[in-house]
Amino acid sequence: MDLRKQLERIIFKYEFVNGSLIPMLQEIQELEGYLSKETMKMVSDISGIGVADIFGVATFYTVFRLKPQGKHTIRICKGTACHVSNADLILTTLRNELDLEEGEDTTADNKFTLFEVACLGCCSLAPVIMIDNTTYGKLDPQKISEILASY
Repeated sequence: MDLRKQLERIIFKYEFVNGSLIPMLQEIQELEGYLSKETMKMVSDISGIGVADIFGVATFYTVFRLKPQGKHTIRICKGTACHVSNADLILTTLRNELDLEEGEDTTADNKFTLFEVACLGCCSLAPVIMIDNTTYGKLDPQKISEILASY
């Protein structure tokens, strides 16, 4: 099924539901893994919702992604316990290992996307990262290469 037909199916499902833009965009994001400008424009054309309104919601809520994401998601905790346990050194090591330039969050091969998060709730394991749904704690820079190699 082509993208436009998939979008129409989702949009028409929410057609008469007040306040449905967020769940509609969440479902649409699942199609490609992110919301491209082209997709948001098509959603606007089909739904009649202004593209500025769609873009405003997509950029306001952190659940929405506006560019392709890596196969694996790495979240690094920046909470207080992790911060004082040298999370910044772990972040620098991750960025170096993944060859991410300043401002980049997804590797060139689309294997990993790196996010900084406020807290992962594993303070006793600080510093902590989570790759997909697996948590790694009590980290030091030497452990990062080994962990990444397992993916």
